[in-house]
Amino acid sequence: MDKITFRKELEYLINRYSMENGSQTPDFILADYLVGCLEAFNTAVNDRGRWYGSTPVVDTTVIDPIDKYEVL
Repeated sequence: MDKITFRKELEYLINRYSMENGSQTPDFILADYLVGCLEAFNTAVNDRGRWYGSTPVVDTTVIDPIDKYEVL
């Protein structure tokens, strides 16, 4: 699964289960936030690995932006 597909499916799941209701935040904003969290965690894992002298193994590629107002 490519990263754009992952982000769109995450947005769909947030909407399907009404997970945006608690914060009254649009599903695409929550999906962007969660993807950003995953990217930050991957960066942290790589930084930890470098600290301990190992080779980074986690993909830190930023997810390509998409049209946030596109209806799924």
